[in-house]
Amino acid sequence: MEPKHRVNEGWEIAITLPEPVDADPEAEAIPITVVFEDAHLIVVDKPAGLVVHPGAGNWTGTLVNALLHHCGDSLSGIGGVKRPGIVHRIDKDTSGLLVVAKSDEAHQGLAAQFADHGKTGPLERAYSALVWGAPQSLKGTINANLARSQANRQKIAVVKTSGRHAVTHWQVKERFGPAQDPSVAALVECRLETGRTHQIRVHMAHIGHPLIGDQDYGTGFKTKANRLPPHLKDRVERFSRQALHAGLLAFAHPVTGETLRFESPYPSDFNDLLSGFRHF
Repeated sequence: MEPKHRVNEGWEIAITLPEPVDADPEAEAIPITVVFEDAHLIVVDKPAGLVVHPGAGNWTGTLVNALLHHCGDSLSGIGGVKRPGIVHRIDKDTSGLLVVAKSDEAHQGLAAQFADHGKTGPLERAYSALVWGAPQSLKGTINANLARSQANRQKIAVVKTSGRHAVTHWQVKERFGPAQDPSVAALVECRLETGRTHQIRVHMAHIGHPLIGDQDYGTGFKTKANRLPPHLKDRVERFSRQALHAGLLAFAHPVTGETLRFESPYPSDFNDLLSGFRHF
């Protein structure tokens, strides 16, 4: 039955409930790239395609399952049984840096920094995004509230009233296209002042520059690939995710106070796509 289907008086409706799922995620030997680790926290370079924590449709094979195998029982329990140590997330099909707490003290300290959004500390989060079109300005700020879309509850939308405060600062790093009109696409650095679900993807689409490969917020730009040179069109069509990489993460160590700063190189698929646009 469709969610909006009208129910008539006298109908009998049967509901089939799925079998209960064990709430405790199990350790799984999933390879992960560890950038930094000590007794209090671990920084990983997450590949695209890996879900951060268990949830509907992804009860196994997540980063949490991998961390349980790697760290044993040392992950912070503040996040709950399904999200031990998780203080922030990046989307399944976004690659890049993520910090996870191994002690409760670290979890509390990291959570406070992320809640503060770097206003009073060294927290930095920068993402590289390949977007359709090239913004006329070199940089700008998107200040637009976000909420669940009324049309599709699995998507996020910009809303004029209510919603959650969301701010993204962006800067054009490169523009791509023929010499006479380098406005087909652009490499943009996005820095988060807030951290909302799908924030960069929705904000960039909101200003008319959705991420290349974004199946949720950039489908209206699919026809643009048909205007590309054959070698580049092929690369774009083979790119199976949104072109977004969390390449910079900096924060104060929640126990020692030392400022830690990490950078992640582009993964091979992102680098291949970027190389194709550079050789337009």
